[in-house]
Amino acid sequence: MLKEINETTDFLRKRTNFKPEYAIVLGSGLGGLADKVKKEFEIPYNEILNFPVSTVKGHGSKLILGELNGRKIAALQGRFHFYEGYSMQELSFPIRVLKLFGAEKLIVSNACGGVNPQYKIGDLMIIEDHINLMGSNPLIGFNNDKLGPRFPDMSLPYDKTLIQKAKQIANQKQFRCHIGVYAAVTGPCFETRAEYKYIRIIGADAVGMSTVPEVIVARHMGMPCFGISIITDIGGGDQLEAITHEDVLKVARTAEEKVTALVTELIS
Repeated sequence: MLKEINETTDFLRKRTNFKPEYAIVLGSGLGGLADKVKKEFEIPYNEILNFPVSTVKGHGSKLILGELNGRKIAALQGRFHFYEGYSMQELSFPIRVLKLFGAEKLIVSNACGGVNPQYKIGDLMIIEDHINLMGSNPLIGFNNDKLGPRFPDMSLPYDKTLIQKAKQIANQKQFRCHIGVYAAVTGPCFETRAEYKYIRIIGADAVGMSTVPEVIVARHMGMPCFGISIITDIGGGDQLEAITHEDVLKVARTAEEKVTALVTELIS
């Protein structure tokens, strides 16, 4: 895979002559942050050599390179999921490319379900740790030491300094924001009541279908990570209400202004 990663990195360098400081992954309904970027380049995924293409409603499908609050950023407007049929290595491929392209830190966002009874729809959650329930790992297989160690440490997957700064920003802006644990499942089904209960029992505060493979790969390559979730639905109670993807997108779009404000200030 290193050959393909280098090919794609070289492709971007020749086409853009750009070097980002931050890589940002925009999750479901959170593509609005891209509107705040002073764009220098905007490239559809299907025009990027070796790149996958997002197929999920609510996800764009382009790489945006530009400036946000004085910082050079590379924003993936639309991510890739295990349930789309991509392998773990394929869905995390863009993170490896952006690291070699120059990005020093990774910011990931997502829309997810809350299992902590103190959470409410529309709340933000800063991710301090995660649980991988996806049954796979993007590091399975041959390890290329040029990308990272065979056994990377995951005791601190999310950067403490960035977490603390983000919490201060949220407090200043009076955003209802928690710090919690994110559990990643494969999807594409939303969880059953029993599954929500199980996820809460094992220590998670929220559950979603993304983020963890990207963070694993970033940490494998030595990138500090920051993760932010929007709680778009609540599970785990006795009266579990039906949820649709459209419901998730609606809540995410309502709250994306808060995520945009937090991330914009955080990177400065």
